[in-house]
Amino acid sequence: MAIDSTSLIVGSGSIARRHLANLRMLRPQSRIIVLRRQQSVSGDLPGADRVVDTLEDAIRERPETAIVANPAPFHVPVAQALAEAGCHLLVEKPFSDRMDGLDALIDTCASRGATLMVGYNLRFCPSLQAMARLVTEGAVGRVLHVSAEIGQYLPDWRPSADYRDGVTAQASLGGGALLELSHEIDIALWLGGPVASLTASLGRVGDLEIDTEDCADLLVNFSSGARGHVHMDLLQRVPTRRCRVVGSEGTLEWDYFEDTLRLGRPGETWRQLEAPRLNQRNDMYLNELAHFFACVEQGVLPLVPGSVGRDVLAVALAARESAAKKKTVEMLR
Repeated sequence: MAIDSTSLIVGSGSIARRHLANLRMLRPQSRIIVLRRQQSVSGDLPGADRVVDTLEDAIRERPETAIVANPAPFHVPVAQALAEAGCHLLVEKPFSDRMDGLDALIDTCASRGATLMVGYNLRFCPSLQAMARLVTEGAVGRVLHVSAEIGQYLPDWRPSADYRDGVTAQASLGGGALLELSHEIDIALWLGGPVASLTASLGRVGDLEIDTEDCADLLVNFSSGARGHVHMDLLQRVPTRRCRVVGSEGTLEWDYFEDTLRLGRPGETWRQLEAPRLNQRNDMYLNELAHFFACVEQGVLPLVPGSVGRDVLAVALAARESAAKKKTVEMLR
């Protein structure tokens, strides 16, 4: 794909603007089109060559690649139309807020030889990548338990904006802890493998003015026989994001905010590992975008293909079902 090709960004929120800036940085000669449906959204879109307000106008620009970064409930119909128009796709997480249309989108991209990647950017954090590599290499033996936790007070995410107006606060836009923080579900699946069954509890336990859950807990049984726990909340005043893998021969612990990885083994004290570190948070997004274009150009499967995004969403929706029905949900594969 030529470096001066046309790329489309769907959306004009914070993540769309980040992708726009990063795309301009990585591929300065590209022609970048932005599809912004909400003309009430204020502010310029620096780096965009043209802004359009209909999908039809966007498709007429004949983009080779598209980053779908509008709210989750609208991902699939837009992505399907773009796939049928011949676009390679990077779809922001979560893949959707429902399973409808996902298999058709995956099949369309596969039949056309188009890249379909889902934007779980933490997969591109070097210290977490080092953790996954060590688990795969058997550094802690057989995996017995995986825990992943994220907590951060929603009004602190973007202090200059009213959190009540954002996607995360609104169920109709795919908000809530379960979907907005589904990175942790992705990490659990990455390190623990497929899920056989789960039990979940969701609730609104804080004082945020939102119409969806601010806290979610999943107790997971992996197909391997390992167990797991995923905790996600919009409440913690001191931000927390970490993961632990307990194995038959030791334990690995990763901390996002400290950007550290440590290993504990029998008869040894905890040992800090020399894992690669992020220079800045945006590096993950740059790495993610560079990986997407490399997959497009080389015709290889991305680290987070559509099938992975579908599996993460299936776990999230099973958790919602479990919480609503107060029962364990079996995952059919």
